[in-house]
Amino acid sequence: MFEPVIAPSASLLGLLQRGRGDGQLHALAADRTEAIAALEECVTRDPRADWQVESRSLYYARLYMELEAPLDGIEDHLHSPEDLVSDDENRTGLALSVLGHLAAYGRRDALLMLREYAATGANWAWALDELALRDDDRGLLLLGTAVLDHFPAGPEGDAELREFIRNAYEPRPWRLWAAYHPRVAAASEQSPFDLWQRQLNRSGVTPGWSTADVLAWADQGDLGGLGAGAFLGRPDAGPEPARGADPTGPDAVDRRAAAAARCLTAVVRPEDRPLVLEAARGGLPGARRAALRYLVDQRDPAAVELIEAAAADVDDRIVRAALELLGRMRGPEVLAHARRWADPATGGADSALGEAAVQLLADAGEPADAPLVVAGLRRWVSVRGVAGPGLGSLVDGAGRLAAADAVPVLRHVYGEAASSELRGRAARALAATDVHFPEGPAVECLWDCEESTRELAARHVATTGDARVLERLRRLAADPAEEAEVHAAVRGRLTAAREFGR
Repeated sequence: MFEPVIAPSASLLGLLQRGRGDGQLHALAADRTEAIAALEECVTRDPRADWQVESRSLYYARLYMELEAPLDGIEDHLHSPEDLVSDDENRTGLALSVLGHLAAYGRRDALLMLREYAATGANWAWALDELALRDDDRGLLLLGTAVLDHFPAGPEGDAELREFIRNAYEPRPWRLWAAYHPRVAAASEQSPFDLWQRQLNRSGVTPGWSTADVLAWADQGDLGGLGAGAFLGRPDAGPEPARGADPTGPDAVDRRAAAAARCLTAVVRPEDRPLVLEAARGGLPGARRAALRYLVDQRDPAAVELIEAAAADVDDRIVRAALELLGRMRGPEVLAHARRWADPATGGADSALGEAAVQLLADAGEPADAPLVVAGLRRWVSVRGVAGPGLGSLVDGAGRLAAADAVPVLRHVYGEAASSELRGRAARALAATDVHFPEGPAVECLWDCEESTRELAARHVATTGDARVLERLRRLAADPAEEAEVHAAVRGRLTAAREFGR
């Protein structure tokens, strides 16, 4: 899937793609045809980089209701020729979720569209989950035969059916169909036994129970498939059995190193510490990562210097592991080192170690560390822009440390972030640092696509001075699709506003 192309934040399309509250407000004030076109662009070309942490469906569904927009664009998207050749759920998932919310709001055309797509579409399983939450029993029962046709008759199709029922996000339709379709009933009864059998038959390679064995096992993938015994010089040791995944891949080696670190917790004796320290200083990549992680988890006094040395290694794998482990460390000693690494006057603030140190101070530093965190946040935005996996931690840290100097850059992150999850974190930081948040960004946040951001706004927004605020709070309180946490915050503010007005 290609990265979405995000329009400028000042444009109507850019606002809607980001899920900002101002997007809804601008759409309602814009030409209706233009607003509907921008809305359809967002729904049919999902603008989210990560749909698992970003919400849009309720936000767009509400705008469809406000604009009384037709669903022709969604229908054309669902039934485009691409649906015949691609079963990528990311292509249609957002559109189906929007239809689900519209069906809950009473749009029968949305409900009928979901039923049709569940019977014939490539991403029928997503449509079925939406219907499981919104459709009545009769509508679901009429779909049973069409859904079963997705599973061919025979042992292979029956196995697929059992797997699907076992992993179904919403089991309600399958429970209904089990009373009318013997094939569903049989698959539903067999699924728990399949799971039990797989758990019983699990097998895998495990390390021997000594410190040396565990460290050797951590590097099996780097030894051409040879087992721990071969590494230790045992001539009878043969290759490890295949496990279906590349044993030399970075993910596999990382998982093995993490597992080896846990094993070390059980087997390392006091007299084994020199062996672990030696592995952490210059062992093979897997053993070195396992030893470093073990020492960090044990809060060994040598861990800080070893992490610093590993962060300067020529092997990118060791450097990456060291920087990740630094984020797990806590305590006065490591914070003192982190301040040195993060300070431009005493360390390399623009180095990988310096950036990781700033991240650590953002997560666990003290109020006096706020200037270093703010400097790191500014440096990140100036070099990388409003993107990157580490930016959220810096934003959180600025808020946690109540760094008022960070307000300008936090406002920039809030306005420009393509990720609504990151924008929500910026809003939380602004709530803790910006004295003008209640009458400024908090007002817009009442229309935001993220429920946590709407809840934050409801708890902080000033209820006097802007006539839109109380009306919006009342509408959120009356909306059955709104989340319970938002309802609680909104009703609390409305009660407080009524009492204040008496």
